[in-house]
Amino acid sequence: MPYRRLPNTDQARIRALKAVVAKENIYNVYDLAISLKTLAKARNFLMKFEAAQSYYAECFDRQAKAGRKHQTNVKTARLYLSHFIQVLNLAVIRSEVRVSHKEYYGLDINNNNVPDLMSETALIEWGNKIIDGENRRISQGRIPIYNPSIAKVKVHYDIFKESYEKQKDFQSLTARSLEILASMRANADELILDIWNQVEGKYGEVVPSEKRLDLCRDYGIVYYYRAGEKYNDEIEK
Repeated sequence: MPYRRLPNTDQARIRALKAVVAKENIYNVYDLAISLKTLAKARNFLMKFEAAQSYYAECFDRQAKAGRKHQTNVKTARLYLSHFIQVLNLAVIRSEVRVSHKEYYGLDINNNNVPDLMSETALIEWGNKIIDGENRRISQGRIPIYNPSIAKVKVHYDIFKESYEKQKDFQSLTARSLEILASMRANADELILDIWNQVEGKYGEVVPSEKRLDLCRDYGIVYYYRAGEKYNDEIEK
């Protein structure tokens, strides 16, 4: 005999509830396989659950779209900041900038390595240090570094930093919307289980078995066949 299995995705849960709610416009009260109380509960819950799922999908989509643009800003800011540090180190090597002035930028005076800028946190940290350090050195009447200038670096750094803050906001909204959606899944499963039990109870005496299964499937119940049994075209997608 085939066996049933509760939905394991939000879309499948929504489909299962919609299949039941749709019966309100097809059958009269006496022909329904579930109670009116359960039907009303399914209708009200479906509206809330579908709204929560839609809001999560919207938040995730906004985060993904903003994320692609943000990654471009990250790469550009990293490129300009890294290039500036390399030019600064070359100026030190040529004695155009005093070695001691590297301390203004938080850079090690004993080597000319570019700091690790791979993480966005490091980019935030070193961006602030380099911009502040160059402004401090210029304020003392020193010749600015060019190609790139600190003004150019700051433009791309500020663009990155703004998109970084926005991305954190998007991530926070997505996480909260997912938390709300996840908190509703247990209730959805409990409601679907109750509905399916009522439906199978209603049609439990119907024969042949295939007719009984078809009546139950009409209410959204999904049956699976074990190996060797009839292939089930109703498998969830």
